Amino acid sequence: MNVFWSRGYHGTALPDLLRATKLSRGSLYAAFGGKHALFLRALDRYIADALARIDVELAPRHTPVDGLRAYLAGYVNRTSGAGGRRGCLLVATAMELAGHDGDVEARIRSFFKAMETKLAGAFARAKAAGELADGVEPTSAARILVCFVEGLRVTGKTGPTRAASQATADALLSRFIR
Repeated sequence: MNVFWSRGYHGTALPDLLRATKLSRGSLYAAFGGKHALFLRALDRYIADALARIDVELAPRHTPVDGLRAYLAGYVNRTSGAGGRRGCLLVATAMELAGHDGDVEARIRSFFKAMETKLAGAFARAKAAGELADGVEPTSAARILVCFVEGLRVTGKTGPTRAASQATADALLSRFIR
């Protein structure tokens, strides 16, 4: 996953994968079926990790608004400093392959939909708790937040300060809550 993340799919050569996995060419093909299949497994792992992290951030042990704050704070942290400059495997993959690779496109579409569904649930809980501003629709707010955090991933490559990113996240969230 780290090799693909650092170099991109097309920038990753078989020798890079052999070094990273410590497998011979034959063993890599026997275990994974080739570069594309290995890449899809790495992407699946990245997505599973991201969805698990979102579940923790939005966990019911938090109030809905505190969960949304934790979710945004996590993205601010991941998009700041050296980690932010590294970027996001999912965003990089979307830009490189989604329009050309149906398997990749389906995975990315599914991830964004799952993220949106989780966020819509948090916004619906906030609405039920009376914490959502009047006129805010949970599904639309969730879609906006998905676009926002993925935009943070892109702008994180340019090195914005953590404070600036957090201020922007706070300003956006304040539009949704009471």
